[in-house]
Amino acid sequence: MSDIRVRFAPSPTGMLHVGGARTALFNWLFARHGGGTFILRIEDTDRARSTEEAVAIIIDGLRWLGLDWDEGPGAGGDRGPYFQSQRSAIYDRHVERLLAAGAAYEAEGAIRFRMPKSPCLVRDLICGDVRFDRADEPDIVIRRSDGSPVFHLVNVIDDLEMGITHVIRGEDHLSNTPKHLALFDALGAPAPSYAHIPLILNPDGSKMSKRDEGASIGEYMRAAFVPEAVRNYLCLLGWSPKDDREILAIDEVRQRFDLGHVNRANARFDLKKLAWMNGQYLRAMPVSEIRELARPLLAAAQLADGDTDPAYTEAVIGLFREKLQRADELPARVAYFFRDEFPIEPDAAARLAEPASRESIRLLIPALEAAADFSAAATEATVRALATETGRKAAAFIHPCRAAVSGSTAGPSLFHMLEVLGRDRVLARLRAAVS
Repeated sequence: MSDIRVRFAPSPTGMLHVGGARTALFNWLFARHGGGTFILRIEDTDRARSTEEAVAIIIDGLRWLGLDWDEGPGAGGDRGPYFQSQRSAIYDRHVERLLAAGAAYEAEGAIRFRMPKSPCLVRDLICGDVRFDRADEPDIVIRRSDGSPVFHLVNVIDDLEMGITHVIRGEDHLSNTPKHLALFDALGAPAPSYAHIPLILNPDGSKMSKRDEGASIGEYMRAAFVPEAVRNYLCLLGWSPKDDREILAIDEVRQRFDLGHVNRANARFDLKKLAWMNGQYLRAMPVSEIRELARPLLAAAQLADGDTDPAYTEAVIGLFREKLQRADELPARVAYFFRDEFPIEPDAAARLAEPASRESIRLLIPALEAAADFSAAATEATVRALATETGRKAAAFIHPCRAAVSGSTAGPSLFHMLEVLGRDRVLARLRAAVS
């Protein structure tokens, strides 16, 4: 184990933002690359906003992404994160040290830290050397009048107490670094190395807020995205392997990750690109794994439940996998495989209303009844033979048949669709279409 020690220190706000998840990921990658230690620390000193549910959202999101941490209360798989709300005695001790040294003072019941007015140079591992004036920097509150410690204090004290060697965090914290360096100096302790990663922006260049589409990791969990795909995409938001590849196994990223390859420019979040990447992962997965991924979605839509034949569900999913980008697209696409009552799209209804289409279906019913089997090859041979026999194009039978059995004018290969639906269901829907 190397001397590298990093941490992810989120505030429990009720969501895990993609920016926070990316920060956790980069810290995790840096630790795993260097054989170091990754610590999870919950900044929950604001008790009014911190709830067990909000903490669980963070922990569940990190575990969903496959990001494990190395220290904390408990043991083994039950190891929890550190909670700042449980460390007040540590903060009080350091506040007393600052007061005794004259580096802090009481004002209106609160404790303020005397900010130095001298210039400050931040040697950032990503941003380079950044200079701050600090001449007009006001003294900062480090403990409120109610006794609760402030972010700047607990951040520095915990980094000091936990032996953090590298602070990897969002660039929006760069302006806090002069304050933190001043606190380390006042405590007579060496500061960690700082690396501020670029912000994540929306496609239009605006800063991505928690209200923007795609901002919460919980959205991807609920939509049954492939966790490895989301993690892969987050790796590329600000970091690059320098060879233009995009689909990367996490072990390879871990081996290649280096702060020197983190881009200085802000990253743009593209939900369409993430969906494309998710589709690549879906196509590489066994259908049984996609079924398990989509199981809660299909159950919520009352399509497939515990009594549904898994082989049938997998056969249905197999028809759509090549064009599937998101598992949450499945319920709307596959409903007619699980329900005999399904919506008829306007274009399909218009086609079924045509006399020529109804005549084609009437001719098709006895032909399919007489088919030797109902495999895709057999139904295709039947339709093409009927077309030759009647002097029509095969499309004159294919399009009305699709509309009748699926309620749509588009979808997977008709003949494979018929095979999965089965002879009885197909013939019943064809008869209903002309009855």
